[in-house]
Amino acid sequence: MASFRNKRIALVLGGGGLKGFAHIGVLRALAELEIEPVIVAGTSIGALVGGAYAAGRSIDDMVDRAVSFRRRDLFRINHMGMVLERMRSPAIYLEQPLRTVIDSILPNVTFDELPRRLLVNTVDIARGTQVVWGLHGLRDVRVQDAVYASCALPGFFPPGDVDGRVCVDGGVLDNLPVTIAGLGMDAIIAVDVGSMQLLPADNIRLQGFANIYVRAANTMMHELQIRPLTAWSGAPLFLVLPRVAHVDWFDASQTPALIDAGYEAAMDALRDFATCASAATGVFPRRRYHLAVDQASCIGCGLCVAMAPSIMDMNRHAFPRVPIVEWSPADGDFVRECPTNAISVSAVTPANPVP
Repeated sequence: MASFRNKRIALVLGGGGLKGFAHIGVLRALAELEIEPVIVAGTSIGALVGGAYAAGRSIDDMVDRAVSFRRRDLFRINHMGMVLERMRSPAIYLEQPLRTVIDSILPNVTFDELPRRLLVNTVDIARGTQVVWGLHGLRDVRVQDAVYASCALPGFFPPGDVDGRVCVDGGVLDNLPVTIAGLGMDAIIAVDVGSMQLLPADNIRLQGFANIYVRAANTMMHELQIRPLTAWSGAPLFLVLPRVAHVDWFDASQTPALIDAGYEAAMDALRDFATCASAATGVFPRRRYHLAVDQASCIGCGLCVAMAPSIMDMNRHAFPRVPIVEWSPADGDFVRECPTNAISVSAVTPANPVP
């Protein structure tokens, strides 16, 4: 990786609740690969981990803090607010515990005072617009305030006040802000821990309104995130997808496994980093896959053809026009949209050659 050391690399860390501890494993992998970003951008917990990195905290320190974290450190129900203010209560959980966690990790400084450049993604909820703190003209604010706002998932934590703006979690509009972070960069490394991989949820009706809300928010984030990536034309973009989709957003019991998952996903996604980062554009890594349709399961609805007309076609049932594809992690989203799960995808490898 040393040959790529002089390139300008952006690191973008997405939101995803406590699954974002996987970001720490990604940072460990980058250190081993001698990849040092010149800018780090984050949303929600990605902003918190990115802020710690930009402030100069060591990876070992981040690991220790993450492993010692307990759910009760952050999630304390606002009982009085919900009783006295009822529907006017700003959130389910109290603001101060989240503030305390953030203030214990990040220094009380402005963006200009950080040793590394940091971007923190938020949404001005009063105006309904994205505000990325750390950009030119948006740097003379406390990093702690911006990160709190970026972590303030609407309904769960009260909005934050940042330079007179009422701001909430940036994932409302853009969970993985690669477009703004990638301006002027030679390559982008983007880490998603919450939106790209949506697994079916069992018994969602029985999990309470908070979990239903999070599921709906995650579905919305997925759609907002996948669309710009499928038509990406910016600097080479490397998508790191730790295998954490099975973990609950607020589960604090699997931190070591999350960190390991981030490390393993980064090492896999960046195997050919130096070579692919020299491309003009594209989303990486790219791997070969075999597409197939179970004709007995296909109901002929045509959704896959509408979503991917260059790949899928119809006679009585759907079939792949291109049975062997070379996809990045941003491709093939139409597969999961099949209402009967009739479309299957398998990696083409020496152990699993093309049929």
